[in-house]
Amino acid sequence: MIDKLTAIYSRYEQLEEQLGNPDLVSDLSRYKKVNKEYKDLKPLIECYLIYADIIGNINTSQEMLKDNDFDMRQMAHEELSVLLPQKQELEEQIKMLLIPKDPADSKNVILEIRSGTGGDEAAIFASDLFRMYSRYMENKGWKTEVLDVTEGVLGGYSKIVLEIQGDEVYGHLKFESGAHRVQRVPKTESQGRVHTSAATVAIIPVWEDEEININRADLKIDTFRASGAGGQHVNKTESAIRITHLPTGIVSESQDGRSQHQNKEIAMQKLYQRILDQQTAAKQSELAAQRKSLVGSGDRSEKIRTYNYPQNRCTDHRINLTLYNLDQIMDGQIDGIIEALQVAENARILEGSENG
Repeated sequence: MIDKLTAIYSRYEQLEEQLGNPDLVSDLSRYKKVNKEYKDLKPLIECYLIYADIIGNINTSQEMLKDNDFDMRQMAHEELSVLLPQKQELEEQIKMLLIPKDPADSKNVILEIRSGTGGDEAAIFASDLFRMYSRYMENKGWKTEVLDVTEGVLGGYSKIVLEIQGDEVYGHLKFESGAHRVQRVPKTESQGRVHTSAATVAIIPVWEDEEININRADLKIDTFRASGAGGQHVNKTESAIRITHLPTGIVSESQDGRSQHQNKEIAMQKLYQRILDQQTAAKQSELAAQRKSLVGSGDRSEKIRTYNYPQNRCTDHRINLTLYNLDQIMDGQIDGIIEALQVAENARILEGSENG
């Protein structure tokens, strides 16, 4: 581990030197990349420097144990009783910081919520999820823009799509993709029976064109008329977009935006993600053979969480986490769930790297 940390520290010093070069500032794109890598390494380097200092002090104390003077040996024992636990604690922190970061974590996202099984109650639940995420995003200071809304017959949303901008948005929300199930007495239920309904959530990271190796000449872009209810723009013009990546045959489309330009952007982001998924499929299948992925396939049919209103209970099925503060969770206090998922995922990656 020391050799790896020494190499990383050398890289950190190189980046620091580059940032002090006036010529770098003139190249804004390169400056951003260098500055981002520098900032990403900083927490690890700060831990490493403290760790190196502790290692030095431990070595000194161990040498003092060989001293003929009783008081010196006693002092060395006392120092080691403090230093050795600090060393162990820092080693755990460094292991976590050495986990490769998902390059998508810093991305903005497109969030899509759709009502699933359960009819009118599912649409109402979809609006409850939207409110939950909205409160969470407000607390994070993220900016949001609603791209499309289709309201349910008796309220709520059949579908709502929005773009979210902020710090580490995908890193916080990526575990939310999947089917969310609710168990409660619907407002439409006259006999007080508990019903089970569902809504699906999709989290799509927003990639920049230059980050994805796609030749524009390999894209076939078609326009068509959007279908279904959802706003005045629907069925009036050919605003919906379908994009086909000819080398792979991957297709994505969107009719969620209010304009052809918005739909093209959404469809491109979906295409980027599908191409990235295909590019990493071999690696993912290899990992899946060793252990079950925490976040699953991302398929919308996969039930990830249950919200049980009668018991004020929320259960995330991927990590067997059950909390009895559903009222607070639906008010946007989902940090506990997200942090637990992040910790479990990091532990899984760390275990895989140690076993591999």
